[in-house]
Amino acid sequence: MTNTDQDVLPGLKGRVALIVGATRGVGRAVTEKLLASGCDVIANYAHSDASAAQLAADVASLPGNLSVVRADARQRPELVGLLEGVRREHGRLDLLVHAVSSAHTMPPLDIRLEALFEDTAAAVVPLAVSAGIAARLMPEGGRIVVVSASVARAVAPQLVSLGVAKAGLEALVRFLAVELAGRGITVNAVSASKLDKGPGTVRPEALRALGARTPAGRLATPRDVADAVALLCLPEAQWITGQVLSADGGLGLLA
Repeated sequence: MTNTDQDVLPGLKGRVALIVGATRGVGRAVTEKLLASGCDVIANYAHSDASAAQLAADVASLPGNLSVVRADARQRPELVGLLEGVRREHGRLDLLVHAVSSAHTMPPLDIRLEALFEDTAAAVVPLAVSAGIAARLMPEGGRIVVVSASVARAVAPQLVSLGVAKAGLEALVRFLAVELAGRGITVNAVSASKLDKGPGTVRPEALRALGARTPAGRLATPRDVADAVALLCLPEAQWITGQVLSADGGLGLLA
């Protein structure tokens, strides 16, 4: 990947950023954006060594520094160990981005509890466990940003489990925003609707229908969401906290 002037946000150069869920989808796009802006990025992943290796190869030309660390952010001991590694290696943490997600489809009247608990753990546990530790590592002006989804506040067929999980995540964002505001640390969410992640991720007919319905004329991409995340990480975003920013091209404005 090569960076362009549009990729670079000068206000982020030299920041230490931990991206939880960094090697795929929105997390990967955030990693690329922050590296292009000159951040020292710790890219966390849980399972695929191949995806991690591919990410490292693809971003080798970007100006920021990358370290890739395997840890399952849904497991408290592994996440605590990940943050302890950040403390040892960097001594501080400026930006924390939580992009881990899990989604099982099911009808609202036939919820599978095990799947619901799995989706909720993926949404809530990484932030619930890391927020206090991360805040102690953050100077004034620290940023915590999570990736949410439009189904936290609206209804989409079969996505009740994801909706419940992301609604819980957004509630936690609000509580943490109030708790950390006095330290100069902001906590926000970026919400996305259905994403176009490239060939095979969205059925062609669905892609055309949703794209035509979106005021901006297409579905959002991971890059669009990453751009919104990066904006909330800037020093100029210091007075924005406890908010959910929708990056959907205006789709959510339509009834």
